[in-house]
Amino acid sequence: MLFTLIQFRRTTSTQTWLRDWARLGAREGLVVQALAQTAGRGRLQRSWHSPYNEGLYLSVLLRPAIPLARASHLTMLVSLAAIEACQIVAGVSPAPKWPNDLLWQGRKLAGVLTELENQQDRLSYAVIGLGLNVNTDFSETPLAETAISLQQITGHSVKLPALRDAYLDALAKRYQRFLAGESPVPAWKARLEPLGRSVRVVQPGQTSVEGVAIDVNAAGALLVQDSTGAIHTIWAGDVTVNS
Repeated sequence: MLFTLIQFRRTTSTQTWLRDWARLGAREGLVVQALAQTAGRGRLQRSWHSPYNEGLYLSVLLRPAIPLARASHLTMLVSLAAIEACQIVAGVSPAPKWPNDLLWQGRKLAGVLTELENQQDRLSYAVIGLGLNVNTDFSETPLAETAISLQQITGHSVKLPALRDAYLDALAKRYQRFLAGESPVPAWKARLEPLGRSVRVVQPGQTSVEGVAIDVNAAGALLVQDSTGAIHTIWAGDVTVNS
């Protein structure tokens, strides 16, 4: 797959920009990167810290002919491609955390935001954004305990173009295998946090579930078994590991 890259020095949000173009019929493979975002977005309308030239902020437009039940696999593909890029360029191997983060020793290194448009039960397009902390030093910020960057992990700066190119190359290869029928679930699940651990999940609407995260199903939902033995299928929510 070939990508077409558009790069901005600064924009509000690569995700918003590309989503608008997707609705106008932009072709699959369009990539929007910004060196800084003034209104970067994460999951559940949260903001994403996007200082100039310190992170990888980009969104990709995909139009796979797949049912909606497989749409969550696209988030997994992006997570796996980002992990691969970190390994190749920085020698760092972060772990995926359900549903859309990459962690390094419990702190957030990256986040993935997937936004979909569908017609009935078929996917029309997916705009998938990646925000990856690369050369930011969070040590003296309010995010010091929860966020980390590749520079902090490795002790040296990481070149953004090399990281971007490695990511897009890995994504292209994984996407082609996905279209040929390969599921990303086994590779994603192999190191997934917090499988096997006691968790509390706060779902949209503020309902919560506590139990052990025992698995993810074929569609990517988290399965949590509570103290009564009942298994809850979690499609969205914030997961906290119980101490």
